[in-house]
Amino acid sequence: METLKKFELMEKIVRELEDLQHSQQAIIQKIGKIEVDNIELGDKKLEQDLPDMHQRVADNLEAIVGILDYFANKTEKFGNKNNIDELKEQQVINGAVGK
Repeated sequence: METLKKFELMEKIVRELEDLQHSQQAIIQKIGKIEVDNIELGDKKLEQDLPDMHQRVADNLEAIVGILDYFANKTEKFGNKNNIDELKEQQVINGAVGK
């Protein structure tokens, strides 16, 4: 795979992991709101199951954050090692002259 294309794919994966992280955070917030609402309602099934759901989603979020940190660092190192900024500039120049 061409270096610049590989870097762009790596950046895309980082963005998707960030989106996944935000989605998991939103799910945790929603579960928390349901737990708070259920304090007034007092449904036993919700009272029993929601804390476990909350914990599983929190565990998933922790795993996602770890993967994101790892892969974002790997992407940055790959970009620095392969002079991605220079490759992008060359791509722009080549596009301007029709190569």
